Amino acid sequence: MSAVSKRPDPPPLTEDAILLEPVLRTGWRFYVTVAALLSIMALGAYAYSKQYREGLGVTGLGRPVYWGFYITNFVFFIGISHAGTLISAILRIVGAEWRRTITRSAEVITVMVILFGVGNILIDLGRPDRMLNVIFHGRLQSPLLWDVCSITMYLTMSTLYLYLPLIPDIAILRDHTNKRHWFYRLLALGWTGTPKQHRVLETLIGVMAIIVIPVAVSVHTVVSFVFAMTIQPMWHSAIFGPYFVVGAIFSGIAALIVAMALIRWVYGLGDYLKKVHFNNLGLLLLVMCFLWFYFTAAEFLTVFYGSEPAHMTIFWMKFTGPFAPHFWTMVTTCFVIPVAILCNRRTRTVLGTVIASISVNIGMYLERFIIVVPSLSQPRLPHSESIVYSPTWVEWSILAGCFAAFSLFYVLFTKLFPIVSIWEVQEGRERSIAEVTERLKTYLPEPHASVERRAPVGVTP
Repeated sequence: MSAVSKRPDPPPLTEDAILLEPVLRTGWRFYVTVAALLSIMALGAYAYSKQYREGLGVTGLGRPVYWGFYITNFVFFIGISHAGTLISAILRIVGAEWRRTITRSAEVITVMVILFGVGNILIDLGRPDRMLNVIFHGRLQSPLLWDVCSITMYLTMSTLYLYLPLIPDIAILRDHTNKRHWFYRLLALGWTGTPKQHRVLETLIGVMAIIVIPVAVSVHTVVSFVFAMTIQPMWHSAIFGPYFVVGAIFSGIAALIVAMALIRWVYGLGDYLKKVHFNNLGLLLLVMCFLWFYFTAAEFLTVFYGSEPAHMTIFWMKFTGPFAPHFWTMVTTCFVIPVAILCNRRTRTVLGTVIASISVNIGMYLERFIIVVPSLSQPRLPHSESIVYSPTWVEWSILAGCFAAFSLFYVLFTKLFPIVSIWEVQEGRERSIAEVTERLKTYLPEPHASVERRAPVGVTP
């Protein structure tokens, strides 16, 4: 007989076996979705190949509008990335128990979407090899180098923050499936679920949650510095840092709600992604909606009160000029529609929060567009001809390809790993009630049953 003892079979999954269904079973809808996304990506790849061969002349970019769709995409995608690590980290730190089923779907968004934010910078360069100039010849005085450093750190921290809570679920896949066993065994890092391993894992996750918050805030602050450190009208503003961070969290929450709704619908996870999750995120979205409106109003009121001619030219271009349709659509989709839906409890349903979230993301894309383009349309130096930027089919195709590629990567992740954290759900059932009870005892007064009841003043017992 062999001296090597056989590893005991893992305990069967009963309650949460449905969370492994997307990984273990693949239907025809998956292949249709992948084929559709690949076809859109192919269109985007063809458009980029044309741009690479013929130059940026095939786009609507030129002098003086040298930034357009691609930089808008960059700011938008980096903003959406705040859906994951920042929101997840804050919910973990404050001990919000309802976060357990939504954190992973949020964290995946961060890691995936950062890649496309950076990718749009490379696309905008025309010559991607010139990105190396930032590394080899970068100057610490340049906000562009700050951007490279902060985004690199953010991507690294976010990837680690996604991977650490995945380890126990990877071990579950290793023990309960024969598919890709070598892959899961490699990534599980020998996880067996001992108390010591859990303590170490929870400590690392807690440390990463604390570290990733200032990193996430710094990223979009530095992105805003790319604009605010210039002297372009309506860019050179001290409010841009917090304004960009608030807008990033705003659009990030909206993106998370849409992703959760799709996961809930496609994989039938209504018992895990419940109405309470959409209600809570909807309320958070409503708070961010008012914060966004406050910063927007503060920015435009300051410009209007100062009445500097160069700034007022851009101001009126947005309010009543060629960019007025974009501006007022932004106000409607970022404020009017979501407030009307989310302020009413009867409409703050799963469908209602999804509609509000889609509206917010449309408006936030327009916001980034009217930040980037109008200021460049009116340069300080006189220009020989008036140019109105209009994106070509190349830019539209690349934008569609980016969204399709992000969707494809997200879908493929759900086929490799559980999109809802199994071990955190199980831990919540086993420990959360006791932990919440103990936490309540720390800030609620203890009952003093042994203290004699005092008689009212003036009454003799």
